[in-house]
Amino acid sequence: MRHLVLVIAIATLGGCGVETATTAATGAGIKKQEVEEGKRTQERSRQKIEQMQDQMRERAQEAAGSER
Repeated sequence: MRHLVLVIAIATLGGCGVETATTAATGAGIKKQEVEEGKRTQERSRQKIEQMQDQMRERAQEAAGSER
């Protein structure tokens, strides 16, 4: 009987460790996806800023050209 209780206790505690490891791995996977999405968002923002800067330069050149 004593051995049975010991085996059940070990199995239960071992299962908790596996669950914790699985939860940690899932959390790490989610964090990785968040970081990747953040990088994509940052890149899109950078491109939009560059487009806006180009448009501003073009407009400034057009305005300078029409003043002459």
